Amino acid sequence: MVLRLDEIVARFGGELVGTGATSISRIATLDAAGPGDLAFLANPKYRGQLANTRAAAVIMAPPAAAGPAALILTPQPYLYYARVAQWLSPGPAVAPGIHPSAVVEGDVPASASIGPHVWIGAGARIGEGAAIAANCSIGAGAEVGAGSRLAANVAVYPGCRIGERCLIHSGAVIGADGFGFAREGDGSWVKVPQVGRVLIGDDVEIGAGTTIDRGALGDTVIGDGVKLDNQIQVGHNVHIGAHTAMAGCVGIAGSAVIGERCTVGGGAVILGHLRIADDVNVSAGTLVAKSIAKPGTYSGTVPFLEHGDWLRNFSRLRHLDAMADKIHALEQRLAALENKK
Repeated sequence: MVLRLDEIVARFGGELVGTGATSISRIATLDAAGPGDLAFLANPKYRGQLANTRAAAVIMAPPAAAGPAALILTPQPYLYYARVAQWLSPGPAVAPGIHPSAVVEGDVPASASIGPHVWIGAGARIGEGAAIAANCSIGAGAEVGAGSRLAANVAVYPGCRIGERCLIHSGAVIGADGFGFAREGDGSWVKVPQVGRVLIGDDVEIGAGTTIDRGALGDTVIGDGVKLDNQIQVGHNVHIGAHTAMAGCVGIAGSAVIGERCTVGGGAVILGHLRIADDVNVSAGTLVAKSIAKPGTYSGTVPFLEHGDWLRNFSRLRHLDAMADKIHALEQRLAALENKK
């Protein structure tokens, strides 16, 4: 696809500085861009690359800078870049039809695409324009909403529901049993049946290898617009609020309730039965061991703290050895003074 700068600005807004007839065929980084490329500047530390970039145009925040032939000025250049990139790279179109090797026991509309060796169980429903790639399994009574896409080897267990326009990457497992066991007096374990579902809202993206457990009694709920990275574990009966985003390897124990518009950094762990307010940002590697009642950024391990408090405390930890030496020296001086008395 080839776009003109004035077409881009007409669609997404922003202030055009330069020639609107400039043609754009792809997005590139400032240092790698060439003729016909649209670059973006979101991080001020790369501003020095503007003078030497070969890009045809650059998306950046005002004020305008010398260097590129043309500019699109916008307060949120990274967001603007994402929208233009979607327009330039819309992804492959869905080719309707059912592969001869697929086993379809449920309801599939003519507009859907069903790949090789897919199994769709009895009573399952696939929405208009949905695409189910090779080797996926859609359990009995499950639902996949209109326009959603499942990459190869996704497993959706019986009764689970996926909303519209979702994207689920390879190896994701939706609706496996949660980790529920009761202990016998002799130390052995008795399984607690997991009879709930997983309910996934609209416009959700789920990364490769991510697992979302079905509820034990109620349902595990993933709100609209949630974005989950690769290899995340979501325990049974967890609720994740709309437009929350989580980076890779996050672990969420059962029955945790996470608010809307939160962010959770990679490798963070959220213990079970906790409640996290809306608009909370959890830093990478943080252990959340108690509920969070107010918005803010939280960091640390044992214990985690409000981010500013954690930074102040950690700055002191780096000087513990020097502080210990000073205290030892003061103790020696105090002992010497007492001996003189």
